Amino acid sequence: MSYGQGGQGQPPWDPWNSGSQRPQWVSQSDDRTPDWAALADASESRNKRRRLLLICGGALATVAVGVAVAVAVVSANGSNQAANSPSNLPATADIPSNTSGLTPSFEPTSAPPPLDPEEFISSVKKDTAPLSPDILFPGSSLTMGDRVYLKGQKADTTNCASAAKGTLATVLTKNKCTRLLRVTYSKDGVAATVGVAVFDTEAQAAKAKGEADAKSIIASLSGGDVKAFCNSAVCRSTTNSYGRYAYFTLAGFTNGKDVTTKDTAVFTTGDDLAEFAFRQIRRRGEAQASTAANE
Repeated sequence: MSYGQGGQGQPPWDPWNSGSQRPQWVSQSDDRTPDWAALADASESRNKRRRLLLICGGALATVAVGVAVAVAVVSANGSNQAANSPSNLPATADIPSNTSGLTPSFEPTSAPPPLDPEEFISSVKKDTAPLSPDILFPGSSLTMGDRVYLKGQKADTTNCASAAKGTLATVLTKNKCTRLLRVTYSKDGVAATVGVAVFDTEAQAAKAKGEADAKSIIASLSGGDVKAFCNSAVCRSTTNSYGRYAYFTLAGFTNGKDVTTKDTAVFTTGDDLAEFAFRQIRRRGEAQASTAANE
């Protein structure tokens, strides 16, 4: 049997025997060509081992850094106290006892309280805006809800007693009424006159209201499309005051019929005019308050 070029009967190579000769393996096609596949496998194995060592080393380094940080935090806090524990507050001596110097020095920027509209219509000294029947009761009609009243005659006098009937003339004179404005409105055979008496002070107007009784009525104002009303028939009247103004209404039928408690249209007309007078007097105060606030 032949074992290659080593000759006959040559024993096999024993790696543990120093005297044994290592055989020389030779490819049939090339005397000394290396085995490239084997070399590539060996190189890939070495690279895998190197990557595995790098990953393990990085993980160990991360764990080591985390342990070092935890130890540093515990050492800084002492006695296992959390970093935000109240025990870490500075001593009393380290806290400033007087913080008044830290208060901002700028002035407050809050807006002043709004002016009171009633203040401007409570005294002749502040209530200086122009006044007339058309200013207080503008337009040619009045709409209250679904009700539309046509505006009729108007009057303005400084002789308050001349535009009053019954005990109202005495009440107005006694409390020094300086002016009386009247306007009449009508709707569907019902007419009503609203009168606004002007005083110098709120106290005078309130006293006039308090002294008026069932016989204190404003004189009705007719003319144009509105026939005379409430001259001899029973009519419904109201009395009230706001600021330095006292206002009155007198409502009834234009055909001379007496008003009864069942005549709701007459009551509604008088109430609408009284409400409108109040609103207009208040708007007068609001307008003057707004003007004063912008000056």
